Amino acid sequence: MTTTNAQQQFNDFATDQVETTLRFARIALDTTERLAKLNIETAKNSLEDSAKSAKALAQVKDIQEALALRQKLNESAVEQVIGFYRNVYEITSLAQAEYAKLIEERTTSFNKNAVAGLDRFVKSAPAGADVAVAAVKSTVQATAAAVDSLTKAAKQVADFADASVKAATTATADAVKTAARKSNNSAAAN
Repeated sequence: MTTTNAQQQFNDFATDQVETTLRFARIALDTTERLAKLNIETAKNSLEDSAKSAKALAQVKDIQEALALRQKLNESAVEQVIGFYRNVYEITSLAQAEYAKLIEERTTSFNKNAVAGLDRFVKSAPAGADVAVAAVKSTVQATAAAVDSLTKAAKQVADFADASVKAATTATADAVKTAARKSNNSAAAN
């Protein structure tokens, strides 16, 4: 290995690290931007909804109308909150998936480079070193397989969690709507 070759390898390594860092930063900034846009949109919508609610409340003529309006406003508020948190969950899930993909790419690249480096080492190593290198290669390959298995398991857990969160969100919205109806019906009966 010449000095120029070593310098080139170091430059390549440094460039890869800078590119990886920039990708991490882009993911973080994009996620922050999406969350900020969501918050601004939610604030605007909340302000508009509050104005509409105030106008509707000012036009209420009797208790039945007030109870019906309360139920409608409560259901709308619950749907908006659930929608907001669903969007937050989607944005953060997307960011997590992007981070996981980047880490998986870097791990794969590292493993390939480690095996290639060991192959180069074997060519210039003293006799008998090939056994030690084979053991290290085997360890790297076993580690890569373990990381791959963990990544697949983590994806399955994430998919399960995603389905569970969506089901829980729907169940919560339904339960709140049912409770609001029962509350309004019992208030109307009094």
